[in-house]
Amino acid sequence: MRKHRLSRPAARAPSGSCGMMARRELLVGTACLILAGRAIAAPAPFDLAAIERARVLRAGSAFLAHAPRTIAAIPAPRSPGTRHDYYSEGDYWWPDPASPSGPYIRRDGFSNPAKFDGHRDALIRFGVEMPALTAAWLLSKDARYAHHAVAHLKAWFVDPATRMAPDLAHAQAIIGVNTGRAIGIIDTLQIVEVARAVELLGRAHAPGYAAVRRGVEGWFRDYLTWLTTSPAGREERDQANNHGSCWLLQAAAFASLVGDATVLDAARTRLTETIIPHQIAPDGSQPLELARTKPYSYSLFNLDVLAGACRLLSRDNDLWRFTTADGRGIGKAIAFMAPFIHEKGAWPYAKDVEYFDDLPVRQPSLLFGGEALGRADWLTLWLSLDADPVVAEVVRNFPIRQPLLWPIA
Repeated sequence: MRKHRLSRPAARAPSGSCGMMARRELLVGTACLILAGRAIAAPAPFDLAAIERARVLRAGSAFLAHAPRTIAAIPAPRSPGTRHDYYSEGDYWWPDPASPSGPYIRRDGFSNPAKFDGHRDALIRFGVEMPALTAAWLLSKDARYAHHAVAHLKAWFVDPATRMAPDLAHAQAIIGVNTGRAIGIIDTLQIVEVARAVELLGRAHAPGYAAVRRGVEGWFRDYLTWLTTSPAGREERDQANNHGSCWLLQAAAFASLVGDATVLDAARTRLTETIIPHQIAPDGSQPLELARTKPYSYSLFNLDVLAGACRLLSRDNDLWRFTTADGRGIGKAIAFMAPFIHEKGAWPYAKDVEYFDDLPVRQPSLLFGGEALGRADWLTLWLSLDADPVVAEVVRNFPIRQPLLWPIA
C-alpha cells in the first residue's frame, strides 16, 4: 500500500527541552495506571504550554515560508460551481467494472486515489498551518506569526479574488450520481481549529487581525447560517454516526466564534439528548463506528470529535460528568478506548482495511478527558503518542492538532 505523506517541520526537539522533560516525568507508570483503570489526580503541574512550546514554534517557523493558497487557485474540472466553490469527490466511490463509463459504485473503507482531492488538500493545509501559526504567536508574541496567520485568513475568507464561498453545496460528489452530498459537510471539520484560532486572535488583539475581523467573522456567520438552516446542513445534523458528531463540533466552534448563544445551547442539548444516547453504548463502545470497515480509526476519530464538542460546550466540566440513566457518557467512551490506544494488539475487533498500522496518534480525547476528569493515566498516554503524523489520511482524520487553542471552558 502506498502511503501519501505530508511534509513535517524539521527534527524533534532534543530530549533536554522543557517539553521532553515534562513528557519523561509523566510517562512513568502508564501501563499499570491504565490496567488499574482508576481515576487519580492529574499530575501537578501539567504545563501544556511548556510541553507544546518546542513543537509549536518549530512548526510555526516552518510555515512562515508557506504562502496562502486557496481553492480559487486549484481548478476542479468536474465541479459544476465557480472557482470560489469548494468541490470534492466521495472517498469510497469507484468506477463500476461492469460499466466503466457509468455511475460510480461504493467500496466502503477503500479510498479511490483517482478522486479529485485538490480543494480538500488545500483546506487541510490551511487547517494545519493557520492554527499552528496562531499557537506560535500565543506562545512567543512574535508578530510575524500573527501577521502570517492573518494573511491566510484574508486569502480564504476576505479577498474577493481568492476567498471560498461560505457553503459546501458540491462536497463529496459521486461521479455519475450527483454533484454534491450533505455528508460532504464533514470536509469543513478541517476549519474547526481555524475558528478556534480566530477566536483567540480576536480576544488577544493580535497584530493585523483588526483589519480582517469583520470579513472573517462575517464568513463564519454566513457559513453557520448555511450549516444550520440549509437542507444539506439539516440532513447532516441528523446523521446518526460520526457525521452527526462532526456537524455538532462545527456548529459549536463556529457559534462560539460569532457569539451565537442559540446555536450553542441547541448544541449542548443535542449532545446530551441525541448524540451520546444514540452513539455510545453502556460499555463505552461506539457500535456505529465498530460496524465500519475501519472500526479502530472511526472509533478514535469520532471520540476525538465528541471530546472536542464536550470541551467547547461544557460548563464547569458538567458534560464530562454527564451520563445517561444506563451509564452512557463521553468519559465512559474514552475509558473503553484507552486500553486499545495503549496496546493496539489487544483490539478485539476487525483490523481496519486501511492505515491500521499508522494509528494511534496523540488523540485529543485523552488530553481533554484527562484534564477534565483528573485521569493522569490518560494524560501520560497522550504524551507518549505522535503529535505530528505525516500520513495524509491520518492527518485528515486528526483535526484537533493544536490543543493550546482549546482552553478549558
